[in-house]
Amino acid sequence: MRTHEEIVSKLKEHQSSTPSKWRENAEWRMKNKGWLRYSQHIAMMMLDKMEEMHMSQKQLSELMGCSQQYVSKVLKGQENLSLETISKIEKCLNIQIISTSTYSQAYAFATEEEGSNMVAEDNVEYGKSES
Repeated sequence: MRTHEEIVSKLKEHQSSTPSKWRENAEWRMKNKGWLRYSQHIAMMMLDKMEEMHMSQKQLSELMGCSQQYVSKVLKGQENLSLETISKIEKCLNIQIISTSTYSQAYAFATEEEGSNMVAEDNVEYGKSES
């Protein structure tokens, strides 16, 4: 049976020379949870439609005028998409991503996840009084 010191020594031999960023990554995901969920929802819509159309990432990238690597990043559901990109996706896949009801559902989810502070901040931002 190995001693505690031997175990620690063996673990240190296999320790990475670069520090882990797991804590920073976890904090970033928690901070951005609302829009990340929406981005994942968009990615799932895209994947479903691409499967239905038998379309590859490469084919979609050619239609959108971007790289296949960018399409891959979008399909991972962690991209903060611009309205221009969303519009290109909608046109190329013939899907509707942004609608009043979609936005309302995503907004309701984000406010529920982030707490009532977001609603209060939005009310102040748009000059509405809190009720």
